Amino acid sequence: MEATRDAILYGLLHIWQPLKGPRVSVDSVLLAWYARIKPGERAIELGSAHGAVSLILAKRYPDCSIEGIEIQEELVKLARLNAAENGLADRVSFHCCDLRQVQHFYRNQSFHVAVANPPYGEILSSRASPVWSEAVAKGGLLCSLDDVARSARHLLRHGGRLYMVYSARRLSSLMVTLRRHDLEPKRLKAVHPKPEKEASVVLLEARMKGGEGLIVEPPLYIYDERGKYTDELLSAYSLEGQAPCRS
Repeated sequence: MEATRDAILYGLLHIWQPLKGPRVSVDSVLLAWYARIKPGERAIELGSAHGAVSLILAKRYPDCSIEGIEIQEELVKLARLNAAENGLADRVSFHCCDLRQVQHFYRNQSFHVAVANPPYGEILSSRASPVWSEAVAKGGLLCSLDDVARSARHLLRHGGRLYMVYSARRLSSLMVTLRRHDLEPKRLKAVHPKPEKEASVVLLEARMKGGEGLIVEPPLYIYDERGKYTDELLSAYSLEGQAPCRS
């Protein structure tokens, strides 16, 4: 697999990622920014690709342990290399695992937190990318939204938290699927390209067997009215959650 080594979070991490295939995106960074992990908790990323989200979380939350599972072995190798080169291999591990079969790898209720950036399209409704690794990551070839919710249900403790980034246009499917697997939506933030544009994705926190009650948070805008990145978007690119200084 041909790969490039790129700086992310303004050089706080350096990530090997496929030249053609899943790469770090704004959605990835926003997911790692939105997730919350308490000291001592165990977290797992479902579909970890080259490990960027898990490694950002490990940098942001030094008092927790994180695992990533990924079905594509070549991406797992990149993720392990990234963990080692960023000095995080002692707290972050990656495993080649089909999340549809997590019950064979992990005991029930093994984790406090799960994070996922699942495919936004389904195999029957979207045109697959000609690049296999990208088609798997984005097109639902080997993983559906229902698969992600089912695996999270198995892995999370009672009250455990699932953090996701997902297509805003498929929000109704997301809500229905999560609730079908006892994952109650608790917080929701819509992400808009600009104030006058409709939301492109949503960030969501769901709790395993949580009580009903959803907080809809103020939206996040990527660009402001002048076409500049907003402070909230820039804050996602720092470890402390604060916007870096503008030049």
